[in-house]
Amino acid sequence: MSEIRSDRRYSESHEWASEEDAGVVKVGITDHAQGQLGDLVFVELPEVGAHVAQGDACAVVESVKAASDIYSPVTGEVMEINDQLGDAPEMVNSDPYNDGWLFTVKLEDNQELGNLMDAEGYAAHTED
Repeated sequence: MSEIRSDRRYSESHEWASEEDAGVVKVGITDHAQGQLGDLVFVELPEVGAHVAQGDACAVVESVKAASDIYSPVTGEVMEINDQLGDAPEMVNSDPYNDGWLFTVKLEDNQELGNLMDAEGYAAHTED
């Protein structure tokens, strides 16, 4: 069974969001998602300063199986990207909730986090 952390919010498309500082959200993909994808070989992240909208594709992860779009769980400006993933995309597989984070977003609307699922809701979503 995949790990689901209670300190995050989750999108239907298997991204997680964690509010790090006031109005800044760290984004990654869930343990369930990395498990489905298999071993990642490449990660393409958004540009720092880019504007992303909730639900819009803004990054790509490629595994030995397939390439998959990553959708932003919130709307705002990309503040930081995880540069380490360029040389070590497998960190998303080994530690999706910590070292394998993808990017941070400065929130435009704090209400958007409330639109995402909590851990219990995401657990039910992945059982289907």
